[in-house]
Amino acid sequence: MTNGWTDIKNADVVLAMGGNPAENHPCGFKWVMEAKRKRGAKLVSVDPRYNRTSAVADLYVPIRSGTDIAFLGGLIRHALSSGRFHEEYVKLHTNALFLLEPGSELGEDGLFGGFDGTRYDRSRWRYALEGGHARRAASLDDPGCVFQHLKRHFDRYTPAVVADICGSSVQDFLKAADVVTSTGTADRAGTILYALGWTQHSTSVQIIRAAAILQLLLGNVGRPGGGVNALRGHANIQGGTDHGVAFHALPGYLRMPVPEDATVERYLERITPRPLSPASMNYWGNTPRFFVSLMKALYGARATAANGWAFDWLPKVADNYSWVYIFDRMYSGGIQGLIDLGMNPVANGPNTEKMIAALGKLEWAVIAEAFETETAQFWRVTRQPTRAEVFLLPAAIFAEKDGSFTNSSRWAQWKHKAADPPGEARADQEILARIFLRVRELYAKEGGRFPDPILGLEWPYANPFDPSLEEVAKEINGRDLTAGKQLSGFAELKADGSTSSGNWLYCGSFTEAGNLMARRDPRDPSGLGRHEGWAWNWPMNRRILYNRAGADAEGRPWDPSRPAIRWDGSRWTGDVPDTLSDAPPGALDAFIMLPEGVAKLWAPDFADGPFPEHYEAAEHPVENLLHPKTTSNPVAPVFKGDLDRLGDVKEYDIVATTFRLTEHFHYWTKHIAPTTALQPEFFVEVPEGLAAARGIRNEDRVRVSTPRGAVEGRALVTKRIRALKVAGRTIWQVAIPIHWGFAGRASGAKGGAEGRGPMANLLTASVVDPNSFTPEYKTFLVKLEKVS
Repeated sequence: MTNGWTDIKNADVVLAMGGNPAENHPCGFKWVMEAKRKRGAKLVSVDPRYNRTSAVADLYVPIRSGTDIAFLGGLIRHALSSGRFHEEYVKLHTNALFLLEPGSELGEDGLFGGFDGTRYDRSRWRYALEGGHARRAASLDDPGCVFQHLKRHFDRYTPAVVADICGSSVQDFLKAADVVTSTGTADRAGTILYALGWTQHSTSVQIIRAAAILQLLLGNVGRPGGGVNALRGHANIQGGTDHGVAFHALPGYLRMPVPEDATVERYLERITPRPLSPASMNYWGNTPRFFVSLMKALYGARATAANGWAFDWLPKVADNYSWVYIFDRMYSGGIQGLIDLGMNPVANGPNTEKMIAALGKLEWAVIAEAFETETAQFWRVTRQPTRAEVFLLPAAIFAEKDGSFTNSSRWAQWKHKAADPPGEARADQEILARIFLRVRELYAKEGGRFPDPILGLEWPYANPFDPSLEEVAKEINGRDLTAGKQLSGFAELKADGSTSSGNWLYCGSFTEAGNLMARRDPRDPSGLGRHEGWAWNWPMNRRILYNRAGADAEGRPWDPSRPAIRWDGSRWTGDVPDTLSDAPPGALDAFIMLPEGVAKLWAPDFADGPFPEHYEAAEHPVENLLHPKTTSNPVAPVFKGDLDRLGDVKEYDIVATTFRLTEHFHYWTKHIAPTTALQPEFFVEVPEGLAAARGIRNEDRVRVSTPRGAVEGRALVTKRIRALKVAGRTIWQVAIPIHWGFAGRASGAKGGAEGRGPMANLLTASVVDPNSFTPEYKTFLVKLEKVS
């Protein structure tokens, strides 16, 4: 989130799209209702299903799954063509005036410039530079500036085209557009809430980019009541991302080295950006400070200037190691063993059949879990005999360990253990520590191909077999190694080896003053939901990111009744400023992390284009109405092994999407009696019109199938999913809840082929977004048949 849960109450408009917060984030959704009650905020729900968020919305618009960019593109066009955008904000705080070199435009074939048949040459996408800085136009009317490129790109997304692609009516789209773009003024603010309905597509990153472009045009970033706010699906998904669980990032979103980075100097030269504007603070220019401090946290005194801060000990990423790629490699026999903590890939998918087959080719697997999940017992359902030796390590659940959760709002909140884990169950840190210490012992005794990173790893904990998480939290925060004291913030980090920090973003969370994540002061002097004394908000306890953009060129809040920060003549007051506290207005641009210094409407950073563009899902019911020659994302990876079959609309004629229920938490709570009683059985939501056409009545048993697998369950015939008119055709959609499988109390083992249970991901395809590598769970084609 750019803002936070408690800030939503400041919004005048809430667009809930790509998420269903009323059901999937009910505790957070109370702040939407607070905005409606106290500010008269309008809630717009755009979703394939009329869900419980839709039920309390002021306006609901149905949409065909996978067409979000077309809808958002229409909103962008509406803002631009009707003048309902915040022009002063756009000129001051975005790259709208930056001039571009030719070569990045979208052609009539649906391809941006620089496509070589497989991928884009992004060096073709560049600003017009002068003296190393981007040249700026004198006005937004200059045909070579970003703003005019933006207008030309999105001019194709007329209301009629949006309706034709999305299946929404022109009237409903225009109603939504008028409400959403009503916030393009200084005195109004709107927020966007999204979740997995946006992140699980082969165009997921560009969907979110489109939302960011819209919010920047409306002037809604950096302001109370504004922002682009991701609703994370687990208590600590945000914290995991921050700490580098993705294969291509080190903690704090530092880039991983690659084989071409022969030295630490070459690595830092490659990843440290240069400013593109004279007023850009270019805070990523401090990357050497962040990186050297990280290496000191990892390797202590063994990381020295002489050995390049132990740079050679870091892995160099030569391939794609996101988890769908890992399982593809595993299926090909390229991986011998797996350690799996807290993840259930058999149920998580995609293409469950392939997941099971891949695990069956392992020699060994270690599963640390609180329950015997589908992954822990995959060997029960493999089609071929497996030689894999499987170890299930009983692991403590969240209430049986202390530590911190970082929620959607970026609040790092310390929690305390409620009970000891039962029996032989152990906390994650003990499981990891004991495995590491045994591996290190083997390296010390037997040597190995490359023992240095293991033998050299800093392990300074009082109990090395079960490290205290407070010790780990202090290590993450970082220390002044000369003074022996905790650091108070990342401005104190140095590149000379005199400071350490396990994650620069969390520097300031555990200082000499103590564990700031454990604070519980509920007071809110601002009245705007900041609650500065509650927990700790990265970075530096800042509650709203980019908050300098919440004020005009003179430092005055756009809306004085809802100030993020304001200039008082000598310093910025209010929230922790996202700029130097004493830098007067005009000295620094607002977006301090970006080389441009301003937010990017046009961005050359992404694999599939500098602007978002509508592409159909890999499995689609119609060709792309904008450019039939390029229907789907041309650079989205589509796996093509013997189990990676895609369906054709001639046989699989219905669009399917997946969703979650309030009563279940992912794949865990089906192991628990009370939640199982609340939602005991798998079902499929089927529209009334489709059910009538197929002779299906409520509670009839139906089979849903793709070329990859099939599930069976009762039909829940509903009015909540409407027939959509797309390019003159009627398109039907069905919806499938994700929570079932063949393990647990609510297993529904008869709902899938050969005892696999009704796992939704038996149906989904091995297709991923080219930037995030997240699978396309939310849109695929299915066949629907009545069984009994």
